[in-house]
Amino acid sequence: MIHDLALIMLTAGAVSLLFKFMKQPVVLGYILAGMLVGPYLLGQTLINDTESVETWGQVGVIFLLFSLGLEFSFKKLLKVGSTAIISALVIVMGMMTTGFLVGRAMGWTEMNSLFLGGMLSMSSTTIVFKALDDLGLRRQQFAGISFGILVVEDLFAVVLMVLLSSIAVSQTFEGGEMLGQIAKLAAYLLFWFVAGIMLIPTFLRVCRKHLNDETLTIVAIGLCLGMVMLSVGAGFSEALGAFVMGSILAETVEAEHIEHITKPVKDMFGAVFFVSVGMMINPALLAEYWLPIAILTLTVICGQLIFATSGVLISGQPLKVAMQTSFTLMQVGEFAFIIASLGESLKVTEGFLYPVIVAVSVITTFLTPYTIRLAGPAYTFVDRHLPLGFKLWLERYGSTRNTVTTESTWRRLLKKVAITTFTNIIILFFIIGLYFKYISTPLVNIISQVAPLWAGKLISLATILMLIAPFIYRIVTKHLHSPESHELWNTSQFTKGTLVALFGVRILIALSIVIVIISEMFTLTTGVLIGISVVVVALAVLSRRVQKRSLNIEKRFYSNINAREVLNDSRRIVGRSLEESLLTHNIHLADFVLAPESEYCGRQLRELNFRAASGVSIVRIVRGGLYINIPGASERLYPGDQIVVAGTDDQICDFQNDLDRNVHPDSQTAGRKLMAVQQFEVTGAMSFAGKRLRDSRIGELAQCVVVGIVHGDDEILNPNGDTLLEPGDILILAGEEGKLQEFLNRDARS
Repeated sequence: MIHDLALIMLTAGAVSLLFKFMKQPVVLGYILAGMLVGPYLLGQTLINDTESVETWGQVGVIFLLFSLGLEFSFKKLLKVGSTAIISALVIVMGMMTTGFLVGRAMGWTEMNSLFLGGMLSMSSTTIVFKALDDLGLRRQQFAGISFGILVVEDLFAVVLMVLLSSIAVSQTFEGGEMLGQIAKLAAYLLFWFVAGIMLIPTFLRVCRKHLNDETLTIVAIGLCLGMVMLSVGAGFSEALGAFVMGSILAETVEAEHIEHITKPVKDMFGAVFFVSVGMMINPALLAEYWLPIAILTLTVICGQLIFATSGVLISGQPLKVAMQTSFTLMQVGEFAFIIASLGESLKVTEGFLYPVIVAVSVITTFLTPYTIRLAGPAYTFVDRHLPLGFKLWLERYGSTRNTVTTESTWRRLLKKVAITTFTNIIILFFIIGLYFKYISTPLVNIISQVAPLWAGKLISLATILMLIAPFIYRIVTKHLHSPESHELWNTSQFTKGTLVALFGVRILIALSIVIVIISEMFTLTTGVLIGISVVVVALAVLSRRVQKRSLNIEKRFYSNINAREVLNDSRRIVGRSLEESLLTHNIHLADFVLAPESEYCGRQLRELNFRAASGVSIVRIVRGGLYINIPGASERLYPGDQIVVAGTDDQICDFQNDLDRNVHPDSQTAGRKLMAVQQFEVTGAMSFAGKRLRDSRIGELAQCVVVGIVHGDDEILNPNGDTLLEPGDILILAGEEGKLQEFLNRDARS
């Protein structure tokens, strides 16, 4: 085992360094390393125990999904906006359908084609992030849209894995079963999201003073693996559990810290996973399937161009942004490897599919920087040849989509009530299920040893009713006093009757839940059952204690889920509302740090005239803890200033180029002098011999510090100003090397 791991890591390390030198993604290096140690390239495998490598690879998938969850967060999903959601939906549906049809057209089985469609529908978050960073394009508008689409695709990928697993096991595609699986997955995600936000941030906050890097790493990995166990127990994959726990931890204030300290673990096991991917690639098989590889590569490029551009256009963005986004997403991501591994482990895909999709991923990943650069010329060409009428229609459509519409009061109220009711029903479903499965029977058995059976059942029933009472209260009363409810109540008699009916429906839902619980414990007549349920619901709604518990639960939930956002907003250089309002006008914000070597340092804004030079507007300067909003023309720039500008993509790009051109690399080392420690003997000819240290002016004249004096056998460290300098003393000085020597030479001449 040690031999195999050492060989994998050494090979992966050497090849990844080579790929770093060539400025290529290291993921490609790991795959090549796997081919080198695998059984196909050299004729025999260098690995003794391939099963152990596969196990490590599965652990790598767990940590890759955990890391992805840390970058995901469900709250971020709610904020990516309609552009990302609409675009991702069009891309995933379009690419899945296209991939399936292309697979069938090449004569592949339905299962191979179905998995192929899933693999082709996901782009690479890692590759896109790195490529845009290397090209200096992360501040442009299309980059933000691309990241939003990738966030939504991550969630779709997790759902897709669950659905593909279900189809693979049943070998059939049944709509009812698929809807059931989706509902089960949604309930699972919602419950653990709410439960995790309630418990984990509070736990981390209580233990914060004990959480150094070591303990936080162990706790985070323990939580990850614990959720993996729960996910497997619920019938889902290990990857889903890791993703869910990562997304829960992503809502905590420790998210960045956890991501930082667990990154080495993720990198190591992730490398092993990608090496295990490379080990499965047979070059002879790639040569045999060169035509499908070429076809699928063209399918990815053309498919993303069509579906990503269409999706972004449908969401109301300009054609240029849509094309830039589509050219950015033209690659097959790491999720393809995970889906391919899923098909291999379930033995529903053929052996050729794995290396073929890896080859397509390698080619498209390699082409990513070039396709991103090609977006500008491609847009220019398309814009030049588009009919004028179609361009005007696109502009009108975009302006219509970006127009703010006001929802009706009824719609807002019904949406709030539906979300609250559905969420609390899911939570109650899990609480009741877990209670009756693990707690109720043991509790009744313990009590029945010292009391009648009915007493044990009654105590068990009272316990579960007390547990669910706060959630029953929320189902019945939440939003009763909202602004929408007050507005509708004062409108007309008709709306009053409808509001009463809505309240009655909520009461019926609560009664149904209580009836199910009571009937699980006791056999009663219908009238008695309903009567008891009415009393229980009334007590839950009217009890001040239950109301207080419900409000405390709600307060803790919102406090935990908003903690990271509050912290991040306090660090934001510009308010979120300003950014969002500018985006509707195709203007966005970007911030730059002024280098100490820049020629702009010390100059006034009126001299620099950035508006005339690049078209941007300076909206804020952040200097340490000082925020200078809308700085005046007389404001000067200083080294380290954080300059926040507003402009279009082209204007911001021009401003960045201006900053880069006015930084001289040679000036970075200018003025730096070597520090040295020197010693010399005081002679009677020296001007300061016989003087006290403070009167000698050595520190002032030589711009140094006297750190020690050796007087005979005595050594005085950091001497005070009254120390007498006598001939024969050895002075130890610390200062700039040139100035020390200049002082000694000058004193000798004098």
